[in-house]
Amino acid sequence: MQALQTMDLSVAKQIRFVLTDIDDTVTTDGRLTADAYLALEQLSAGGITVIPITGRPAGWCDHIARMWSVFAVVGENGAFYMRYDRAKRKMTTHQWATEAHLQSNRKKLDRLALEILQAVPGSALASDQHYRLADLAIDFCEDVAALPETAVQQIVSLFKSAGAQAKVSSIHVNGWFGEYDKLSMTKTLFAREFGLELQGDNTQVLFIGDSPNDEPMFEFFSCSVGVANIHKQLHRLTHRPKFVTPSEGGAGFVEMARQLMLARKV
Repeated sequence: MQALQTMDLSVAKQIRFVLTDIDDTVTTDGRLTADAYLALEQLSAGGITVIPITGRPAGWCDHIARMWSVFAVVGENGAFYMRYDRAKRKMTTHQWATEAHLQSNRKKLDRLALEILQAVPGSALASDQHYRLADLAIDFCEDVAALPETAVQQIVSLFKSAGAQAKVSSIHVNGWFGEYDKLSMTKTLFAREFGLELQGDNTQVLFIGDSPNDEPMFEFFSCSVGVANIHKQLHRLTHRPKFVTPSEGGAGFVEMARQLMLARKV
């Protein structure tokens, strides 16, 4: 990984879209700081389209799409995206699964939740589980005492043994039934909303994140950035971001935003 400061200004100058994880990327210790939120506003005001790509639930994503200075938001690790048209006061939601599939999968996930909580002492349902449409989030360090790596991997194994996908974030293990992830729904969003096929050329897109569930994005995008706390997750990563910020969390996000805005002034 290269230091963010080494990013060529000609590369930074052509960025039109910033895709960003939320937890421990825009936020710091679970809080959205004034500086990080201001950076979101400044990017949007500067003509850069901002789209959060998060594992957080539908309930949160509805709020983010409405209240934040963003174009849209991909939620629950790619289960859907939401876009709010402020002029028409209309929310558009595109889901990977049909309602019938969601209901069927929810029953399987509810059974799996009981199995995981019994098998892994100290784990808990994520506090935002009630607001989720498509996945199951098991908390291993957000609102519970941090579990050891062996326990995190046990949770992953239980998901996979049940035939579910499993991704580790900085705070949760998220599991779901369905062949999608953050990247697949991001591609869908760009095709539907912008008429752009990212597979051919993604040099106008920057992704910034911090954890293993961001790995498909790190691998795919030529301009990928990790905030400094990515160093704590390297043992879980095969594909690393190309650049890393000097600071962790929201402060690192601010550094990335400043780099892009500086490039636009050159």
